[in-house]
Order: sequence, then structure tokens, then C-alpha cells
Amino acid sequence: MADAFSSSSETVIQRAVDVTVTKTNAPPEKLEELYQIEKTCDFINEHQCQKVALQFPDELLVDSVAVAAEIERRCNAKPFILGDTSYGSCCVDEVAAEHVGADCIVHYGRACLSPSKRLPLMYVFERRPVDVEQCASAFRELYPNTQSQIIILYDVNYVHAISDLLTLLSPEYPNLLASDLVVEGEQCYCHGQIKRRPNDTCLSEQDSSQVICQFGRQFSLKRGSSITDYSMFYIGQEGATLRNFMMTWNRCSFCSFDPVTMTGRTESVSINRALMKRYYAIERAKDASVVGILVGTLGVADYLAIIQQLKETVRTAGKKSYMFAMGKLNVPKLANFLEIDIFVLISCPENSLLDSSEFYKPVVTPFEMEVACNKNREWSEEYVTDFRHLLPGGRSHVPLTDQQEEGDATDMSLITGALRSRCVLSSEPAESSHGSSVVLRNQSMTVANTVSAASLLAERSWRGLEQKLGETSVMKAVEGRRGIAIAYEEEGTYS
Repeated sequence: MADAFSSSSETVIQRAVDVTVTKTNAPPEKLEELYQIEKTCDFINEHQCQKVALQFPDELLVDSVAVAAEIERRCNAKPFILGDTSYGSCCVDEVAAEHVGADCIVHYGRACLSPSKRLPLMYVFERRPVDVEQCASAFRELYPNTQSQIIILYDVNYVHAISDLLTLLSPEYPNLLASDLVVEGEQCYCHGQIKRRPNDTCLSEQDSSQVICQFGRQFSLKRGSSITDYSMFYIGQEGATLRNFMMTWNRCSFCSFDPVTMTGRTESVSINRALMKRYYAIERAKDASVVGILVGTLGVADYLAIIQQLKETVRTAGKKSYMFAMGKLNVPKLANFLEIDIFVLISCPENSLLDSSEFYKPVVTPFEMEVACNKNREWSEEYVTDFRHLLPGGRSHVPLTDQQEEGDATDMSLITGALRSRCVLSSEPAESSHGSSVVLRNQSMTVANTVSAASLLAERSWRGLEQKLGETSVMKAVEGRRGIAIAYEEEGTYS
């Protein structure tokens, strides 16, 4: 034991530790079916991977060692288990995989199907049980009119049961549609009931064929009809996925079936009330002077592009912005930055709708920040949770107004009742000796005081540990103690 603690850091990292699998959540004979080990090995061998990152959510970690041992036994590859992910477990953690030099990623459990483009990727969904007969019975009770136009949506863990459900319901409901799961990118492995999209054409609604592809789901509408003509039936538990669907297609009625409780219901959550809460957050964003951009993903495609666009949008609206990368968010983390008036979270669609009621400052989405800062974008029934749609070429992109040519515009805050104006900030404001700059707006208005981060820090009573640069004398390094704290090597033994 003493040798283990006295070894160098490099030796500790490279040391192999024998692990005995004592208990798994799934019985050994079920591992093959639940985790598709044979198909996973085919994927690894096809891409000739030497190191494989196996990403498990917290609820499936109990089976991770058994699955990794079986994959290592069958394949000539070294598996690495990714446990606690940097952000949401529904997203592929490519950053953690690159830390171990992985050649590919196998993602287990529930997934948001956000596109990732760095490494070859395979999805293995958890096959959660669902009583198809009970689900069909609940469907008939919720939709007594057999001529209704209905689209079936579902959590990815129930995709295995959709074919059997359609077999039961399609003869009775001729206008019933079921969405297909799709993934984007050439490096996404296709298997079972999931399809691969080789390009980004599924970002847009194609009027000619009435094909809609969003959030990894694809379905085709009847020619001449729109999404508002359909009702949505969701299979899965209440959570981020259902909330994302309801906010995006907020003009459609929703019903759901919970496979755990085996009950169906009409979703009674008032979408208008939820939208008004988000609109209140937009008003808070309009009043904000300092904006914090929270990086909530390092794996979703085009996250760097939306960061740059947000910076420009915030600057054009006369606000200051600072970027933060802090992994998973919580109240104490954000409470450290009291000078920030509002935060905007860049994340996958399912994690972007963060309930910020417990936070000291509101947390909004990139779409909401654009509504607050971009004069060309108006608040309407459209709600965008996928930030890629806001980028140039996206179906919801709205270019910025050149506010410097138009001059300053003023409006009234619906929260404070005070007048507010917009003034485009220069990219490099000239700071005075007090850390602030005075910007002349026009002859009829007052001056704007643009405060820098340095001046805000100077006003704090506590500014962190004092560095005392140049005041501490340099001392020669000496050898420290060896061993463990309970008994260092030079202390001897006590009886």
C-alpha cells in the first residue's frame, strides 16, 4: 500500500487495477440484448478503433464494468468508462473522450441526438419496458375520433416498441404518423430503428415533400397540411424531452402515455403560461446591462458559431458580455458573479430550458436573448430551442439591424417603468483611470457609463487571494514527506 502512495503521478495513471464484477443491475444473460454488445463490437472493428470511450448515464453505471469487460474480451480494443459527464448526460461528451485519446464513442441510455462531428459515434438506447396493449388502449381513450391527424413522438428508450404499436393502431387510425429517429453526420453509426442523415438538410422544413426533421425526429406530413393540423401523442415520462416538444410545437395539443405508471393523460400544462414566463425573462434581458454567456456544451455542433453571434448581438444592443465555462450549473456557482444581470445558456435543446427560479439571476436561451437584443426579431408563437436554427442558413435566422445608422432607439421597460436606450458599444472602449468610459450618445440624451470588469472587481470588499507579485522571496525546493498521512516514513511506528 505504501508503494502505491509513494509512486510518481505518471506511474499511478498507467497502473492497471484488477476489478472484480460482483453485481450488475442487469443479469449476465441480458447484457447482450440490453447493451447490444455484438453490434458494438462490429462498430469498433469496422472503424478499427484501439481506444473506445463508453459513456454511461448515472443510472446505468452499475452495468458499466461488466459491459466494458465483455467488449474488451471480444474486441482488440481498450475501453474507457465515462461516468460523470461534463454537462448533460444526454449529450455526447467528446471532450472527455479526447482526454483519454479515444478513437470512437459509444453513448448509452437516453440521448438528445444533438449532432457531434469530432469522433465516430454509436448510440445504444436503454430498452425500457412498455406495455404496448395498455398504450394502445390509452391512445384510443384519448383520441376517440379515428379520423384525427396524430403524430407519435417518444423518448428514444421506447423506440423498440413503436413498430408493434403501429401494428395495433394503424388499421383504426388512417391518419396516424410515427416519427423516425435520425442522427446527423457521416460518423454516426446506424443500427436497428435509427437512421442516419448524411448532411444538415433535416434542419429545414421542406415544403415540397412536407418532411419535418427536428430534435432527431423525422416525419412526413400530408401535402397541403401544416404541423398545426396535427395532435401529438408522446410516449415517455414527463421531463426535458416532452417540455422541449411542447414549447417548440406550442400550437399543437399534446397527450402522453407514461410507461412506468401505464396511464395516459391530456397534458394540462398551460403553454401560454409557460411562454409568458419566458417572455418575462426576455424583458429582464432587455433591462440587463451585463450579460454572462454560459457555455453549456463543448460537443454540440456549431456551439462556437452561436457564441460569436451572441457576442455581436449583445454588443450591438449596447450591453457588455462575459463568457463562462463552468461545467454543470448550480446556484452557488452563478451566485459568485453578482455583477452579471442575466445569463444566457448555450446548450442542447433539452437542457437549454433551464428552470432558473432558484437562481439569483435569470438564465435565458440564445433565442430569448436575440428577441431582447435584435430589433428585427419579434416575439411570436414561434419558439426556438435549437440554437443552430438561429445561425446564418438556419430556418429561424434573422440578421442584425445596423443600429449605428438608425441612431439610438428608446423604449420603456415593462418591469421597472424606466426608459431604456440602445447604444452600440465599440469593440475596444477607451477606459479612464477609474476603469470606466464615457460615451457621448447624442445632443438630446445623457451620457452612458460603460463599466468594465476591472472597475467592478475594484469595488468589491473581497477580491480573492492576494498574489503579492514580487514580494515573496524565491526559495529552493526541498524534499517533502513520503508516505501517507497516518504514518509518514520518517515518523516511525508507535505502539
